[in-house]
Amino acid sequence: MKYLVTGAAGFIGSAVSERLCAQGHEVIGIDNLNDYYDVSLKHARLDRAEHDKFTFVELDLADRDGMAALFADQQFDRVIHLAAQAGVRYSIDNPMAYADSNLVGHLAILEGCRHNKVKHLVYASSSSVYGLNQKMPFNTSDSVDHPISLYAATKKSNELMAHTYSHLYDVPTTGLRFFTVYGPWGRPDMALFKFTKAIVDGETIDVYNNGDMRRDFTYIDDIVEGVMRIQDVIPQKNPDWTVEAGSPATSSAPYKVYNIGHGSPVKLMDYIEALEDALGIEAKKNFMPMQPGDVYATYADTEDLFKTINYQPAVKVKEGVKAFVDWYRAFYKC
Repeated sequence: MKYLVTGAAGFIGSAVSERLCAQGHEVIGIDNLNDYYDVSLKHARLDRAEHDKFTFVELDLADRDGMAALFADQQFDRVIHLAAQAGVRYSIDNPMAYADSNLVGHLAILEGCRHNKVKHLVYASSSSVYGLNQKMPFNTSDSVDHPISLYAATKKSNELMAHTYSHLYDVPTTGLRFFTVYGPWGRPDMALFKFTKAIVDGETIDVYNNGDMRRDFTYIDDIVEGVMRIQDVIPQKNPDWTVEAGSPATSSAPYKVYNIGHGSPVKLMDYIEALEDALGIEAKKNFMPMQPGDVYATYADTEDLFKTINYQPAVKVKEGVKAFVDWYRAFYKC
């Protein structure tokens, strides 16, 4: 089949593109290669994804004419939409960047799918949509009406927009709420990358909420396996579904939302200890209060996804952190 993968120079997008090509599919990967973080890392990821079935197009999602032309020209069978302006804290200082990429860009994807009869759109949502929720684990049947960052609000908006297109135009859509993805080729703005760089450079790491936090850390290979399996499960209409009796994650339209995480939260201090063990260096720690827009804990109820795709994440934190450290030392020659 022919796939569009957005965010193809990104952490998850490059890995998904590589996997699709390995399975024999044709992939058109797009990315705007913005400078939110080191562009050379994005280029390195693209080099990694290089394959005779992979074509890269530098294109901004917010370029409406460019996106419309790409869809009309390529006639994709399926779309895996992973591009977005990422980062909770960055959204506090640079909100307009999120409107362009995450709202206008998502709409451009939906329009392309609508007008070109794409058979399935899988798109990235986020665990951040759970916002002020405190009931654990987070379940897709829970209300997500109280986000605490603009980034989270845009991801919730993406789900709402997708449902509208599923309802009005029968576009099959599946949203995936990612939970703290980590591993080799990861993002420099994420904790593991920042901690590793600081420790290797002999600098102090900032540990927020005095280390009293928990995250449902999910290794990149497990995420990619989940994406690959769920894109083959195309949502169907359910005329018997009602708002009153149904879950917000399902619909009478061909629409579905899943949590995709490990399903077992890890204490932040245990995560740091795994990193110290992998590096063979004890971190110098600066304990700080909670940051604005952050949450105390994330914990995914992933039973629905596991039952649907018959797969459960297998990589434990110690194994995953060591794999990242090995990659980091090799990539940065340190």
